[in-house]
This record gives sequence, C-alpha cells and structure tokens, in this order.
Amino acid sequence: MPRPTLPRSVLLRRSVRPNINPIIINRSFSSTPTSCSPSPSSSRQIASSSSSSSAASSSSSSSASTFSTINESEISHFSKLSSQWWDETGEFKLLHRMNPTRIEYIREKVAFDYSSEQAPEWTFENRYEIEIENEKRGQGLWLSGKSILDVGCGGGLLSESLSRLGGNVLAIDASKENINIANIHSNQDSYLKKQIKKGQLEFRHTSAEVLRDQNEKFDLVCSMEVVEHVDKPTEFLKCLGDMVKPGGHLILSTISRTPLSQLLTLTLAEDVLKLVTPGTHTYKKFIKPEELRRFVYSDMGGNEIWYKEENSNDIVKNEIGETRGIIYDPLAGSWKLWNGVQGSLWKGLGEQCNYMFHARKRL
Repeated sequence: MPRPTLPRSVLLRRSVRPNINPIIINRSFSSTPTSCSPSPSSSRQIASSSSSSSAASSSSSSSASTFSTINESEISHFSKLSSQWWDETGEFKLLHRMNPTRIEYIREKVAFDYSSEQAPEWTFENRYEIEIENEKRGQGLWLSGKSILDVGCGGGLLSESLSRLGGNVLAIDASKENINIANIHSNQDSYLKKQIKKGQLEFRHTSAEVLRDQNEKFDLVCSMEVVEHVDKPTEFLKCLGDMVKPGGHLILSTISRTPLSQLLTLTLAEDVLKLVTPGTHTYKKFIKPEELRRFVYSDMGGNEIWYKEENSNDIVKNEIGETRGIIYDPLAGSWKLWNGVQGSLWKGLGEQCNYMFHARKRL
C-alpha cells in the first residue's frame, strides 16, 4: 500500500495521543448505560464527560452537558505529565512510535474508502484510469476538505499529523494543561501556526458531550485510547457516533480485556518496566473487540445507520465495524497493523491487546 508523501520523520514527530493516558473508568462495558457515579476518570478529554465539574470553570467552550465522568483529582494527576508529551524518549515514547501506524490505518479507511455510492464502475476501457486514480489516493494532503474531531487529544500528537495532512482539525481534551502544551508546541511550527490562524487547527478545553449538545458534526471522529478510561463507555460511544456526519468515519483505538493485555499493559509496562505511570489502566475497564462491534450494532443504530463490514458480511452477524490488532515489535522499535481473515485464529491473536476500530456511517 503506498505511503503518504510526507516524510516518516514528520509523522513520527507528532505521534498519536497517549495510549496510556488519564481517565479511569469505574464501570465495565455493557450495552446499556447505567447510572453510576463518576469515578476517577479524567485527564484526557476522553471521558464520556462533560466539561463540567471543577474543570468546567476554566476557559473551555461553555455549555454544560447532562452528565460527566471527569474526576478533578485524575485531571490533576495526569496534567502533571503534560510537560512530557513531546519528549520522544519519555512517558509517551511508545505513542510517538505508534503515530505513523495509526495514521496508516486512518489513511487506509478514509483515503482509500470507496462506498458503493462513489466507487467508479470498472470497465475494460477505463481500467488504467482507475489504477492511476488509486495511485493518487492517499498521497499528499489527502485529508483536505475534511472536518476532523480528535477527542482526548492530549498534547496534540495525532492532531498535528492530521492537520499536516490537510484536515480541518478540532482537538479537545478535559485537561487544560494538555491543551496549553498542545497550543505551545503547535505554535512553534510555522505551518501549524498558519493553520491555527486560519482556523483550520484548534485545541479546545471542552468535552465531547458539549460539542454533541451543540449539534457539531464531523467527517472523521477519532478517539484514541480513550474509551477504556471513561466512566460511562456506552454513553461516550453514542456521543461520538452522534457527531459523525452521514458518510463519515468513526475511528477508535483501545485495549482488549485478555490475560495477555493484562500482562503487557499492567504487569510489564506499568509495574515492572515503569514505561507507564502505575495505575494508569484498570483491567476490568478494557473492552474486547467483539463487545465493541456488538454494541455499535445493538445500541448505535446497527445496519440502518452504519455500513456493514464488507470483508466479513458472510460470517459476522449482529456486529458493526472492523477491528484490527496493532502490535509493537520491540526489535524494530515500531508498531505494525496485524492482518488476518475475519473469524480466523490468526486475526484473533493480533487483537489480544491493542486494536483499532473503524465504522462508516451511511449516506
């Protein structure tokens, strides 16, 4: 698959948001929301939260929502890490290395997307024209003209990359310190500074619920390593889905609830190697890929709202979206997307820890 024309070093420099970030959920994933009180959830805007509570008093984007899972003590704790966002050898170094792979996945789903409504009809006569067109897709500023929401942007690692690829990006976070760091860093870059002045890149201290209540809609809604940290994951997912325009894309990354993820994410990364601040993750809040796909089907409109996954229509029922493992190779020092046929043991092995999710809303 062709790679973007932007140099790899540029993408690496603006890595994706923390896979290890704030907000801790005090409830397990289920297809029906329950009324639990917000538990230590916090730091990255990520939570199915409103910008309310103590955090709301700051200069965020007004308007309170109906509920919040943000916990001020958690925001305070993870805000202390904000100065490390752009240290590629520090707390978030694995996220910096993950950024090119996440961009690759977004590119595959957005730039190379051919819905039945827009796909050119293949004929023997125009076969070469289609090949040429395919080669152009995903190169250069392939996000030009698209409105993008990055929920839980942290220091802006993913947001900066999306902006450099032409997107009109709104990046939000519940931590004011994170937003400050994101603004400071992006303003040090001449291109990004111009994008900010033109209103095509904005870092805002607010929540997804506030934007949803304002009826905001986007071509692409991203939320990386967030859903496993919120207090009400079902409500959070619905909120994200509501903000996807018809024909738009919802792309997430999260962690599966398996013994392997517990070993790698908690025991090794947090307790033994101290790559991540201990206490960042809670095992019971991890969500399995099939749980996520089934929830989107059962509680977010199913096939009437979202396109079916073409590669698995024949074997997967009552599920929406594609999940795909993302694996870290310690020898190469990089992350890789895991391939495999839906329903196969091989594909399942790749989704035992970190994985991506994609769904596209019907036109």
